[in-house]
Amino acid sequence: MYLKQWMVLGVIGLLSFKTPHTNRISNDKNPGKKMPTLLSGAYNAPPAVAKLVDSIYNQMHLSAYGLDRSVFFTAYKGYLHLLSQRQVKKPGIITVCDYSQPSSKKRLYVLDLNTGTLLFHTYVAHGKNSGGIYTSSFSNMNSSHKSSLGFMITDDTYFGSNGYSLRFNGLERGINDQVRNRAIVMHGSYYVNAERAMRGTMMGRSYGCPAVPAGEVYEIIETIKGGTCYFAYFPNQWYLNSSAIINAPNFSWPTEGMAVNIATESKIATK
Repeated sequence: MYLKQWMVLGVIGLLSFKTPHTNRISNDKNPGKKMPTLLSGAYNAPPAVAKLVDSIYNQMHLSAYGLDRSVFFTAYKGYLHLLSQRQVKKPGIITVCDYSQPSSKKRLYVLDLNTGTLLFHTYVAHGKNSGGIYTSSFSNMNSSHKSSLGFMITDDTYFGSNGYSLRFNGLERGINDQVRNRAIVMHGSYYVNAERAMRGTMMGRSYGCPAVPAGEVYEIIETIKGGTCYFAYFPNQWYLNSSAIINAPNFSWPTEGMAVNIATESKIATK
């Protein structure tokens, strides 16, 4: 019931096509572009559920902004699992940090599932020992100065040496459950910005923190703090095969009938 309730919220905005509550990102990029589909059985999702995920992905034009469909699908599956386990205190928001992209690209995505809106799309740093322009190595160990992968939940904020900062709680044992002890937090930085990208200068690197442009950090943290889902992705086969969230044995996609009911109820709710 809990899962169904929040999937309804996730598609209400898609079916109502209301004006998004923010103008931080425009969703009109390549609006006529045809997108491939996930309906070929990705992750063994029922066709109706895969179609629903497709609709969310296409509504936000995430392909045009560089987020691969499979990455979004993985993030969304993990989000639904965490919802079912009642670990997400603030539903409707997913942040995806796509470390498969170079640091010169905007690879942090803050997604509002309730309105089908890409709220933020910006640059984000990785740990100095995770790689140069591209990441190649990750860690859960203190003093590694590497980024951590996987699903986390945002927590409280504080003002520290790097200004306004956001703590995380890592949810995956042996993968990111030490982020709190490692002081891996989101904070602002002047070594991560569009000017560096335009000049072709390598972005600065952190001690493992997902540092974002200083001019955007306050709005981003205010949006995602307090219990939203955060997913740091990289196509690391060990992680993808061992993640207890991605491969949760007790996870089951909604049935096709439930997916149809979700869409129907959402249409009724938006009338």
